[in-house]
Amino acid sequence: MTNTQRSLLVDAGFRHLTRLFAFFVFILLAGILASLVYGSRDSLAEYGLSFLWTNDWDPVRHSYGALVPMLGTVISAFLALLIAVPVSFGIAMFLTELAPVWLRRPLGVAIEMLAAIPSIIYGMWGLFVFVPLFQEYVQPHLVDFFEGIPVLEHLFGGPPMGIGLFTAGLILSIMIIPFIAAVMRDVFEQVPPMLKESAYGLGSTTWEVVW
Repeated sequence: MTNTQRSLLVDAGFRHLTRLFAFFVFILLAGILASLVYGSRDSLAEYGLSFLWTNDWDPVRHSYGALVPMLGTVISAFLALLIAVPVSFGIAMFLTELAPVWLRRPLGVAIEMLAAIPSIIYGMWGLFVFVPLFQEYVQPHLVDFFEGIPVLEHLFGGPPMGIGLFTAGLILSIMIIPFIAAVMRDVFEQVPPMLKESAYGLGSTTWEVVW
């Protein structure tokens, strides 16, 4: 085997190996879906797909529905994105355009460190630290303020126990801010410096350059 053939063989092997690593993500996702379907086989056999859009929850009669937990998940995720996206945008913009050079690296590392914290830690912090403070100092005022307003009344209403959709969405937004901010920062850094320097050279303000 010549050196050229050996090089081509090594390149082909490396290409197929990296392709396998890339497709491993899809394999892992398919495995997770398969395990979820297998784990829910009893509920699917008992209730069928109607389990997904019924809201009955009666343990005495063994009647269960997943609609309410699913809606709660969707609403809390929507609230989290509603809070996290603007905050992450501001963080990423500050790191790429406004922060001093000496501050960019330590602040960026701190944000990435927040992304490394397990979600269970955020949940425990929210339950034992944030919820009592929210229950005592914030939620009573929110209940009074949004009383009588459609949709918001149901979102913030009820007894001020500190636990609710808004609390869940707020804690979830704190958890996902580091991920969104890191992605946005990487995207903003792809803008060629020449374009920004040209805009500043034409007399544009920082806001105009960012816009």
